[in-house]
Amino acid sequence: MCGIAGLLSTKPRSDIATPLAAMQKALRHRGPDGHGDYVAPSKQAALTHTRLAVIDLSANGKQPISTSDGRFTITFNGEIYNYLQLRRRLEADGETFSTQTDTEVILKMYRAKGSKCIHFLRGMFAFVIWDEQKKEAFAARDPLGIKPFYYVQHTSEFAFASELRATLASGLSHRKLSSGGLTGYFLRGTPQEPATLIRDIRMLPAGAYLTWRQGKVRVKNYWSLKFKPQYVNRKQATEITRTALEDSVRAHFVSDVPVGIFLSGGIDSTALVALAKKVTNKRINTYSLAFSNPEWNEADIAKRTAAHFGTNHTELTMTPMLALPLFQQYLDAVDQPTIDGFNTFCVAKLAHDHGEKVVLSGLGADELFGGYKSFSLIPDMLRQSARVRPALPIIQALKPSLQKFVPVKYRRMLDALCNPKSIAAAHRSLRGIFATGEALVLTSQYADKAGGIPRLPKDAFEDMADNISAHEINVYMRNQLLRDSDMASMAWGLELRVPFVDKILVDRVSTIPSDMRLMTGKQLLIDAVPELPKWVTEREKRGFRFPFDEWFSDEWQSLTRPSVPKWIPLTPWYRQWSLIVFEEWRKRHVR
Repeated sequence: MCGIAGLLSTKPRSDIATPLAAMQKALRHRGPDGHGDYVAPSKQAALTHTRLAVIDLSANGKQPISTSDGRFTITFNGEIYNYLQLRRRLEADGETFSTQTDTEVILKMYRAKGSKCIHFLRGMFAFVIWDEQKKEAFAARDPLGIKPFYYVQHTSEFAFASELRATLASGLSHRKLSSGGLTGYFLRGTPQEPATLIRDIRMLPAGAYLTWRQGKVRVKNYWSLKFKPQYVNRKQATEITRTALEDSVRAHFVSDVPVGIFLSGGIDSTALVALAKKVTNKRINTYSLAFSNPEWNEADIAKRTAAHFGTNHTELTMTPMLALPLFQQYLDAVDQPTIDGFNTFCVAKLAHDHGEKVVLSGLGADELFGGYKSFSLIPDMLRQSARVRPALPIIQALKPSLQKFVPVKYRRMLDALCNPKSIAAAHRSLRGIFATGEALVLTSQYADKAGGIPRLPKDAFEDMADNISAHEINVYMRNQLLRDSDMASMAWGLELRVPFVDKILVDRVSTIPSDMRLMTGKQLLIDAVPELPKWVTEREKRGFRFPFDEWFSDEWQSLTRPSVPKWIPLTPWYRQWSLIVFEEWRKRHVR
């Protein structure tokens, strides 16, 4: 796991390495174990890399890496879990290697297969390969978007990086706010890819690759989520899931350093611990957060689970006064503003402080196995919308006024009522922060161009439950959870792996019909991991978050309160949070 950045130019540039120092400096937290640079002989490409050594800890693992003839050079962020199998295949075809890294495997796969190499890679990745002979670059991002990739195209030059701040450090961006990205942020609590909060910086979409040549950028999708249900009975569904889970967890333990696990009191992280005990004989370190208030505290469950499975368990008790200075550090670490990620930031610090380099997280299980309330609430919302459909013209006419006066919890519901057949609209309403009218007004306060409401994604599947699962995976998980997890873990130089967010696992489980895959209470996951103790499976699901509403009204009152029109309330807590984090981010990154 690392940080990557680079600059490309259509013409030789004698000072092309100059911006690289600033870009590399912005990424040092992602790679505390070393760094390296590459400047092409043509002076048309400069690549940099900051290293977190996880595979091949020797100096041979230093990046960027070039082929022996100097034609191809790669800078890579991520992990390829099947790199040893790919290496053996290449060696059988006569290829030789000078390192033990997965990075060199990608490079040699690209030389052998071209853009098709990405179909062979299992893991999380974002990388760029420069072809000095053709003066072109190839970039790719993993299928589900675990690793980020930002880029900016400015006249004859192109810059990219693992983080927005490093892309800004290239000097190519105008640093102007994007009204579309900003409206998306106020609606959902995070910008929606490919947009960012900066007008001229984009994200390479998940499951896509990019080619750059003579100043032209072409983006092509190579993978998308598909649910292709096949007839299976309950026993077969359980066996498919168990086999896929064991395979994924085993793959995610590929490492030359120990691998820990974030352990809450829930089913997902407990399932990872149970599966890890099955597939590895290594001693497992687990980490969790505790709270003094029993309403929020799940530490006793986590501690009991750790003892049950025999892990080496460490916990940190969070108090508002301990959390406040950590929140100030979190604000410095935020790459794009978000309403989430602080919990991961704190537990990542705990793991980092205890010498951990790699951890597993249970992120992704709720989306894949139906663990969210959205799977029951969205169908209810659509039924309610159908009942008021005859009054839809009146609702649409009165909506601008109604959103100023009705209670907050009904404002986003009005947006859903005006799109009575749209699962996407219901999902945005349920997951949203501000209603559309509020988001547009807030955007106008900051951006110099009027904002518009981002287009809602279309429902891609016949089955409603599959569509809800797809929105949770493609919208919420990809844009919020994965992005925040990358930021929060890499702020501490910690590699966070997500076995439930694995292409092969997803492809296998997606063949199970939704009535079994998305059974209430994640029953299929429970069936597939019978080692789960009853004190975990029989307790009511609770989201893992901090008591911010209490802290904002008490110990955290010293934080600067944002100024908004009086008709836009800043309760619940996440509305105030979203504005505080945005203001702090804007001070640091926007001119």
